[in-house]
Amino acid sequence: MESIRQLFKIGFGPSSSHTMGPQIASSQIKEIYHDADRFEVDLYGSLALTGKGHLTDYIIKKTLGEDTVIHFKSDALSYHPNGMRFYVYKDNELIKTITAYSVGGGEVEFEGSDIEKPQEVYPHHHLNEIITYIEDNGISFYDYVLNYEDEDIKSYLFEVLDAMFSCVQNGLKHEGVIPGRLKLKRVAKAMYQQAINTRRESERERLLVSSYAYAVAEENACGNRIVTAPTCGASGILPAVLYYCYKQLNIPRKELIKALAVAGLFGNVIKKNATISGADGGCQAEVGSACAMAAAAYGWILELNNSLIEYAAEMGLEHNLGLTCDPVGGYVQIPCIERNGFGALRAIDAAMYAKQLGYLRKNKVSFDSIVKVMKETGKDLNSAYKETSLGGLAKEFGLKDGD
Repeated sequence: MESIRQLFKIGFGPSSSHTMGPQIASSQIKEIYHDADRFEVDLYGSLALTGKGHLTDYIIKKTLGEDTVIHFKSDALSYHPNGMRFYVYKDNELIKTITAYSVGGGEVEFEGSDIEKPQEVYPHHHLNEIITYIEDNGISFYDYVLNYEDEDIKSYLFEVLDAMFSCVQNGLKHEGVIPGRLKLKRVAKAMYQQAINTRRESERERLLVSSYAYAVAEENACGNRIVTAPTCGASGILPAVLYYCYKQLNIPRKELIKALAVAGLFGNVIKKNATISGADGGCQAEVGSACAMAAAAYGWILELNNSLIEYAAEMGLEHNLGLTCDPVGGYVQIPCIERNGFGALRAIDAAMYAKQLGYLRKNKVSFDSIVKVMKETGKDLNSAYKETSLGGLAKEFGLKDGD
């Protein structure tokens, strides 16, 4: 598995696969072919169908040049639904054609290119292998991360945590309307005020968590600075849970980076063995993965043992199986923002379930098996429900990308 640095990327929304990925690919190509006269880009599959709502064309032109010609092709390339083909011109002649794929979480893979893929740093690929290793060696999930990451990983985790918290705080300050044709009102600030003013403790706590998730998701939808966790579309879930632990449970930051590392480890297992791309696996791959990661993090905060942390993460993913990715108008707004709030609450519930139920009976479903099922479910989902806006809520709402 790759470093969790590749999972937690600090960048700008609204989409890790449709905005960050194309920007990274364009930047790398421009760096190599800096003396090119011009570029043309073909966008395929999901990138073509929901690219305008996700600002794909905008970010490519901003990176390669405003004169870049972009063609939208609804058919998908065989390797991944988020395909891009770059044509590099020099002296009016085509000198290079490069095919790239935005595979989720801001990660890009190039086909037959000299551009290197990030190196793997973890020797184990499945959670059962990791748990066997840490229990044989008497270490924790966090120790395992420290064993294989570089010496600066703690500093990076603090940087990620600070970026997450800044995003929550910024989102709680702002009001107004989110950019785009939906004219969706920002509500995180009002939701937070409702939480502060309510007399019912249980209602207040859940509203607080929801307001934190909404704050980040609304910042993402506005194209502001966020952290992929594991994607932009699901970026509000883990920060909401961690910020709740910090503000309401008074957990110090030095402990929260441990929970963040544990969340990253579980996210890495999903990324390695299934997918975190909505275009590839539906929203189960984004919100489901984020929910599992946040459940593992909260389980760590609750000081659960290894098997119970696994149980929490397994439930977080299991109960999002089959979740479709059907963004209305191609925007990361409806139903994405609301799903971040639900996902954060479900993550906390999953960890609490694990804490109570895990001591009553042994969980019979492993995390590895549910990751496998998620991958198979993603393959079975109709393409209309995988970030194309051709089905589900997007179709019912009647607002199509490009209108």
